[in-house]
Amino acid sequence: MENIFVNIAESLRSLLSGTGVPLLVNDILVMLLKLVGILVFILVNALWLVYMERKVAGYMQARIGPNRVGPKGLLQTAADIGKLISKEITTPKEADKIVFHLAPVLIFVPTLMIFAVVPFGNKMAAIDMNVGVFYFLAVGSLATIIFWMAGWSSNNKYSLLGSMRVVAQMVSYELPMVLALLGVIMITGTLKMSEIIAAQEHTWFIFTQPLAFLIYFIAAVAECNRCPFDLVEGESEIICGPFTEYSGMQFAMFFLAEYANIMLICGMATIMFLGGWHAPFGLTFIPSWVWFFLKMYALIFIVMQLRWTYPRIRVDQLMGLGWKVLVPLSLANIFITGIGVKIYQALGW
Repeated sequence: MENIFVNIAESLRSLLSGTGVPLLVNDILVMLLKLVGILVFILVNALWLVYMERKVAGYMQARIGPNRVGPKGLLQTAADIGKLISKEITTPKEADKIVFHLAPVLIFVPTLMIFAVVPFGNKMAAIDMNVGVFYFLAVGSLATIIFWMAGWSSNNKYSLLGSMRVVAQMVSYELPMVLALLGVIMITGTLKMSEIIAAQEHTWFIFTQPLAFLIYFIAAVAECNRCPFDLVEGESEIICGPFTEYSGMQFAMFFLAEYANIMLICGMATIMFLGGWHAPFGLTFIPSWVWFFLKMYALIFIVMQLRWTYPRIRVDQLMGLGWKVLVPLSLANIFITGIGVKIYQALGW
């Protein structure tokens, strides 16, 4: 299992090489198959996370949760998807129809592109880029444009207001998130995710960069528009934000993309602060990918728990937290980290 991506790629290349297909075409086909595999992985996990959140919500509120459709309610999400597929996709009369229908299709593209560089275990990254962290931040910011497309093209004042909140919130919280990750990059001196994980073989960065982890986690939750930062969907004032005019499977695409992004930010936190695939307490007999998913799902549980614990905050509190608290703290963390790195280098450790 450790070399699953390498073995699959080599097998596909050898299979295609016997068909007379050029080497460049071989590589393109292998890459496409990897991306299809990642897309299936994202969709299956997103469906599971919807069920998981309902169970976590039930646990938090002392109730059962889904328990009728399928064993333990496991088929409830599948039933919901079937319901959404059967619903009519409506288009507002005054909407920009091309942009309106394009937004839910594009919403999965940044997530798919980023998951292509995420190492799920030792040598289990589809593409191990030298600038993986930079790529994560650059491609992840594209989601802001897609949310704006959805709200603006609907020609609805509630959708427009919701999309404006998305843009303000995501742009504001990208800055502390980037600055928080900069502390880890200063210590490791690399943007390659596999090398950052390798640097945590003995000590995870959550112990050397606890403030950066906290800042990143808060900013990442806000980036996903999750409670208590879900101002995008202030039901009592702007209905459902940029998704107000969407129905059927188009709404489901935005809904599932939220869970895919939760996986992404928790996976990134696992890579940058929790040692990635490294096993704690020397338990190396368990496969590396198991440890990665255990850490990632533990963080996902915390994200879900936050939703069912804290109320939604006001817009001014949201912006104040980002600009007046998280940004100064992240700059202070960079300053302290820089001093620590200089001392470390001066002592020759």
